[in-house]
Amino acid sequence: MKEYVYQLKMKVRDYECDMEGIVNNANYQHFMEHTRHEFLLDAGISFAEMLEQNIVSVVARITIDYKTPLRSRDEFLSCLNIKQEGIRYVFYQDIYRASDLKLAAKGKVDVVCLVDGKLSRCPELEEKLKAYYPEA
Repeated sequence: MKEYVYQLKMKVRDYECDMEGIVNNANYQHFMEHTRHEFLLDAGISFAEMLEQNIVSVVARITIDYKTPLRSRDEFLSCLNIKQEGIRYVFYQDIYRASDLKLAAKGKVDVVCLVDGKLSRCPELEEKLKAYYPEA
């Protein structure tokens, strides 16, 4: 497993599985979203405070490659790295089955900000996130 700036351990719940007994593909996106939100909270970023400043962050694009299915009660690690590309915050997110560290899903999520309703850079976020960017 490679190094990440943030990791969150979770467990698959029964209702997240489909009739085949594996995690439904849409739930991997939920796992990744929850991980991003927890990471941002740990980085001192509050969505409520951002909204008060009329800053809204939104997912512009997401791609997920599914590798190995997770099943009910599997524990897993949801991991992320982040970098900034222009006005986009790019999250590289991987999910590993905890029992054997086998890669279950690999995602790339592009997030942008609307500041006062306009697509633009967000100095408030850039300041708080720059410590997590890889060294250039």
